[in-house]
Amino acid sequence: MTPTPPKRFILFHHPKVTESLGLAREIVAYLESHGFNAEYCSIDDEAKRAQASEADMLIALGGDGTMLRAGRLGALIKRPTLGINLGRLGFLVEVRPDTWHEALDRVLNGDYRLEERMMLHASHCQNGAVLRSYEALNEVVLSRGVVVRPIRLQTKVDNGPLTTYVADGLIVATPTGSTAYALAAGGPVLPPDAKNILLVPISPHLSLDRSIVLPGDMVVEVVVRTEHEAVFAIDGQTSRPLQDKDSLRVRMSNHVAHFVRLTPPTHFYKTLADRMAQNPTADKAK
Repeated sequence: MTPTPPKRFILFHHPKVTESLGLAREIVAYLESHGFNAEYCSIDDEAKRAQASEADMLIALGGDGTMLRAGRLGALIKRPTLGINLGRLGFLVEVRPDTWHEALDRVLNGDYRLEERMMLHASHCQNGAVLRSYEALNEVVLSRGVVVRPIRLQTKVDNGPLTTYVADGLIVATPTGSTAYALAAGGPVLPPDAKNILLVPISPHLSLDRSIVLPGDMVVEVVVRTEHEAVFAIDGQTSRPLQDKDSLRVRMSNHVAHFVRLTPPTHFYKTLADRMAQNPTADKAK
């Protein structure tokens, strides 16, 4: 996708990040004063989200979670997403709130690149029928519920048996998700623009305990075997129940997210090194 100067924007702010609303108003006023169309709304506003295709570019004001939600929406409507970081980590959001004027001026002049991020398509199946499908930018996580007992996850790759994990769960992640839950569970960090599917077990017990990096064109099928409760979640959103013998089929999505970038590709590795040297979430409870 070749960058073109956008003319219409929609800004999504996080309702629980106090400064995001004021910043959204300030940015909209700035854009309008320069002759561009812009509006803002909460990332939770479903009605406005449905109108996002009317914009040329989405702007996310918040942390990585807000960027994920806006990025998924942008992928579905084929619009790029620019992130302004009001969170702590900022693996996905690179523009600091004190530099948004300079960043926007570059975007308005078409001086930016688009970073392509693959996504996952996951289907929840029960008794051979698809109940619902989902699009994930970070990961699909299958895990035990509140009962502290491992579950069995019979895993196939391209219809061939891989292994049965006896574990607290399994993370099926994109390269974007490799710096999220998958990293916390001991998985490797993949280049952000790679086309791979990452499998990372969560607290495996006497079963395969290594992460596996698969080609992006493979299909992963996980059948849940449990006598108690199991759940799955997409990109850290609300978990959904899984019954014994339910399965999740995960493959590369037909949708692709595009993040607006103003820095060279090597900036990702510098950010990674900085975050690993000093965890910005360590004082989250303060």
